[in-house]
Amino acid sequence: MKTIIFVAGLALAMSFPAYAAEDAKPKTKKVCVDQQGKDGKPVMDTKTNKPKQNCKEVKVREKHEGTAVPEKKK
Repeated sequence: MKTIIFVAGLALAMSFPAYAAEDAKPKTKKVCVDQQGKDGKPVMDTKTNKPKQNCKEVKVREKHEGTAVPEKKK
């Protein structure tokens, strides 16, 4: 009996890392916004003559659709 419980626990423990590896990395995307000076104009990079940008990694949140709430019968 102890052997069966041990084997079942071992099999269960071996299955968890596969699920944890998929959920460990959230989906992200890179979002860039042009920098603006005090006067409201974009700040230009002197080397490339393009506007400077602030870039950040942002989590992508998923929208989950639920079921509709049933209406009360009168």
